[in-house]
Amino acid sequence: MTTTAEDRRTAGDSRTAEEHRLRELPLRERKRLRTRRALIETALARYTRDGFEHTTLDDLTDAVEVSKRTFFRYFSSKEDVALAPEKEFWAACLDVLGDCDLSGPVLDVFRRALITTLERMDETWEHQFARSRHLVETTPALTAASLQYCAETSTAILGLLARRLPPGDADDVRLRIALEITVAAWRCALHDWAAPAATADRAHLIALTDRAFAAVPEAVGHTAAGHGASPGPRHA
Repeated sequence: MTTTAEDRRTAGDSRTAEEHRLRELPLRERKRLRTRRALIETALARYTRDGFEHTTLDDLTDAVEVSKRTFFRYFSSKEDVALAPEKEFWAACLDVLGDCDLSGPVLDVFRRALITTLERMDETWEHQFARSRHLVETTPALTAASLQYCAETSTAILGLLARRLPPGDADDVRLRIALEITVAAWRCALHDWAAPAATADRAHLIALTDRAFAAVPEAVGHTAAGHGASPGPRHA
């Protein structure tokens, strides 16, 4: 994949904006965030170039010039650093759900939370996320780790809602089904997005997320247009 001058300029603008934001933080926090970002960027680049299985922890720490002890201050494993953009998104989404208005149809609440979170992520997030998603979809170990994290996040969302909603609403099976539908709609949007990292377009992902949710009512009522059951085995 090649990148255009416009792609490189956009990426450069994003990094510049991120640097301006970092300069407003205390020195220790700036160093911490830069080290974390360097580990994420290095891991995603190395996994993409050399393969997840063929990249060692030593490869990552040597490239960033940090110790393994420092690595484990930020991430628990090779899988963890690869999923960092995904985990950042859902951590932010939990914050949004913790503060948002929970009135109205539950699916609308979840849709608004996803869109709001997408709009709030920092300038470089979608490019890292696109790389991470490609790795997740092509690497079995990361696929499994992502699915496990998704299950843990669903549990965390239900726990958060249980604290904010009346007991009868929080325990309602319809709430759990609505959350599963939300996850399915989000995955459909991600599948259709499938953006190369250099051209990842957040506005497009937002539009695809809206489209996936808009398709839910029709999908729930969709009727298969088959021609009847296949005949069973014939007996002599």
